Amino acid sequence: MYQDLSSNLKLLCSYYDSIAEVCRRVDLNRTQFNRYLSGRYKPSPKTMRKLCDFFGVEEYELLLPATQFERLIQVRPKVQVASGLPRIEDRHLEALSHAGSLQMEKYLGYYFEYYMSMACPGKILRNLICIEKRDEGFYYQRTERLKEHPEEPAFHSKYLGVALFLTDRIFMMDYEALATNEITETILTPSYKNRITRLNGLRIGVPANGMRTPSCARVVMEYLGLQVDIRKALGLCGLYELQDDAIDESIKLAVRNSMSGAEWHFTALA
Repeated sequence: MYQDLSSNLKLLCSYYDSIAEVCRRVDLNRTQFNRYLSGRYKPSPKTMRKLCDFFGVEEYELLLPATQFERLIQVRPKVQVASGLPRIEDRHLEALSHAGSLQMEKYLGYYFEYYMSMACPGKILRNLICIEKRDEGFYYQRTERLKEHPEEPAFHSKYLGVALFLTDRIFMMDYEALATNEITETILTPSYKNRITRLNGLRIGVPANGMRTPSCARVVMEYLGLQVDIRKALGLCGLYELQDDAIDESIKLAVRNSMSGAEWHFTALA
């Protein structure tokens, strides 16, 4: 039923090294993509948008008769037909990831993240982070649950990012995936013990409120393990008062953003 679509997808895939590469870069399951290549199934509207954005074509073009689509592609500038070459940023990330891949393996798993909230000054925010390895890279998701008042519903944010280990420091950079309105950067001091308990560092970002003032805060990541009850862990996330006994006193001290008169720079605590 969709033979023209199948032929057009196969033509576009021929500009890449393999179909597996296309699936990886579009973030589609190989079995699912093979169904479209068979000509028996048509992608959902969401998947069609992903395919069109990736290949640089319009949906109506992808559904054209195969011979007409081939002529169209032949006269397109090569920059619009994917060459299969990695983007500049992909090459940089690949080099950085390779540099510290062995050391980063140690830090896979779930963490509670603590810092003084930028959106709600004076309160500690506890988030859930999961660091995992995919292909040859290390990626993470940070889930934030904000609830300023008991009678109000909780507001959730999801951040997706990449983690890199470079010369005795862990560098993390993520973006808010639901609203795509901010990027957060975190630098952590790794643990030199056999058993990971906590990681200390600094994070820079902007609050979720209307001010959006760039801010820096001390951060603590508390290791939970490779597997957790995600529902229970998320239930423990949210805002806490400084005097709340649910937060360990040592964590409260580690995330306080105070400086002595002798300090010239805001630094992470050991």
